[in-house]
Amino acid sequence: MTSETKTSVKDRFARWSRNSTSQKENHMSTDQIEQNEIHEQDSAAVDIEAGTESHESAPELDHLRNERDQLALQLVQSQDRLARLQAEFDNARKREIKERQDSRDYAIQSAIEPFLGVLDNFALALNADGDVAQLRTGVQLIVKQMEEALRTLNVQPVETIGIQFDPRVHEALGSIETVEHPDHQVLEEIRRGYKLRDKLLRPALVRIASNSAQTSE
Repeated sequence: MTSETKTSVKDRFARWSRNSTSQKENHMSTDQIEQNEIHEQDSAAVDIEAGTESHESAPELDHLRNERDQLALQLVQSQDRLARLQAEFDNARKREIKERQDSRDYAIQSAIEPFLGVLDNFALALNADGDVAQLRTGVQLIVKQMEEALRTLNVQPVETIGIQFDPRVHEALGSIETVEHPDHQVLEEIRRGYKLRDKLLRPALVRIASNSAQTSE
């Protein structure tokens, strides 16, 4: 092979190498371009999805905020209502205590007022100058006044002398032998008993007849 022929072959091989390299470079550039385009498309899709999610989540966030605000308002209203109820309860309790105290005071007042005049007459009797008969008469008047004061309170004395012994209202402290009175008839009142309407306040202490003739029969 001549030198010219060798030179021609080398030139052809060089041109073929450059063409191969150029085609390879062109091929790699195309692949890279395609990958870049795919990457850009994926990035754009992600951005679109993110924007869509952000756009879709905005109404939900607004709804949650509204619910939060409503719950906060309800909490404030409940606390205010509880405070008012507590104040009303305290006021009602104070009114109830005051009403009970007023009722007790009124009952005490109603019970004491009738006896104030009795107390005044006792004071006058102690300061009066007179004999025993006059003092006795004054005391009798005071006793009558006391009985009248008790009647205004619906307090009545228990009947005793002349009626048959009743263990529900009488308490026997002894007996008296007699044939003139029925057996177990009350002959003597030692201490007067009293009833408030139909309720016994205290029994009357009495002595009763013991008629042996009626007992033997």
